Amino acid sequence: MALSKSDQLTFAQQLLSLLTVGLPLLNAIELILVSSPKHWQRCLSHLQTLLRQGESLSQALFVERGQFSAEFINLIRVSERTGNIELALQTICQQLEAQIELRRKVQQALSYPAITLASSFLLILVMMIWVVPVFKDVFTHFQAELPAPTKALIQISTVIEHFFLEMTALLIISAGILLLCWLKIPRLQKKCDRMSFCIPMIGKLFRLATLTYWCRTLGHLLDSGLALPDALRVTAQSSNHWLSHDFSAEIFKQLTRGWPLGEALMRADPKHVLFDLETLQLLRIATESGSLPQMLGKRANTLGSQLSNRLNTLSQSLEPLLIIFVGIVIGSLVIILYLPIFSLGQIV
Repeated sequence: MALSKSDQLTFAQQLLSLLTVGLPLLNAIELILVSSPKHWQRCLSHLQTLLRQGESLSQALFVERGQFSAEFINLIRVSERTGNIELALQTICQQLEAQIELRRKVQQALSYPAITLASSFLLILVMMIWVVPVFKDVFTHFQAELPAPTKALIQISTVIEHFFLEMTALLIISAGILLLCWLKIPRLQKKCDRMSFCIPMIGKLFRLATLTYWCRTLGHLLDSGLALPDALRVTAQSSNHWLSHDFSAEIFKQLTRGWPLGEALMRADPKHVLFDLETLQLLRIATESGSLPQMLGKRANTLGSQLSNRLNTLSQSLEPLLIIFVGIVIGSLVIILYLPIFSLGQIV
C-alpha cells in the first residue's frame, strides 16, 4: 500500500527533525521505525536494510518508488550531490503541505454540494418507493382521470418499486465496469481529465489547481538545483493529471529540439488549455531574466490565492442555489401528488 501524501509529509517532518539535532541517517530511520504506524513498517524496514547495505537514501527510496513520489525521490537525490539533505526535506515538507492544503480546500468546497445532492437523491428515492405508492392506493378509489403529471409520477414510482433491486445491481455493475475501464485504459483517463476542465463552474477550479501544482512543483525542483529538462521530466512523473503530464513531456520535447522555454510552452499548449496567457508571458520573461524558479513560486502563490477566492465564492453561491434547487424538486413532487386532491370536487 503506497504512502499517502500525509504519510510522506509526516515521515519527512520526522526525518528532518532527527537529522537537524545531529542524529545519523540510519539511526534516524531506526528511531522512526520504532514509533511508526503499522502500514509504514514494511517500507521503513526495507529502507533500513538497504541503508545498512550501503545504498544511498535516494536509491533506497527509488526501490520503494511505489511508496514515495518521484518528486520526493529526486529532491533527495539532488540534495545528496550538494550534501544538504535538510534543505531538501524542508522543500519536500513545504511542497507536500501546499499540495495537501490545496486538496483540502477543493474537497471542502465540493463536499457540501455533493452531500446535498446525494441527500436529495435519497429523499426522492424514498418518496418514490414508499410515499407515492400510498397515494396511488388512495387514487385508485377515485372514479376520474388523474392529471397527466400525477399519472407519470405514479408510473415512474411503479417501475422503481418493482425493479429497484435490478436497477441497483445494474447501476453498481455499470459503475464497477466504468471504474475498471478508467483504471486500465490511460486514453479514457486522459479524456476524463480533459473533460474535467470543461465542467461548468468547477472546470476552471480544476484547471487552476492543476496549474498551481505544476508551477509549484517545477519551481521547487529548479530551486533545489535540478536542471530544467530533468525538472520537467520529474514534474511529468509526479503529476496527478494527464494533461499536466502530457504538456510537461511536450515542453521537454520542445526544449530538446532547441527551443527556449517561452516558445516551448507556446508550442506545447497553443490553445491555452492549461497555461493562461499571463502565466506564459511571465514565465517567458522570467526565463530571459534568469529568475524562473522565483517566478514559478510567485505564480504558484498567485494562482493558489485565486483558487482560494474562487472556492470561497463557489461555496457561498452554491449553498442558496442548492437549497432552492432541492426545494423546487421536492416541492414539485409534493404538488404533483396533491394535484388530484386540489381538484377533488371535479374528481369525486
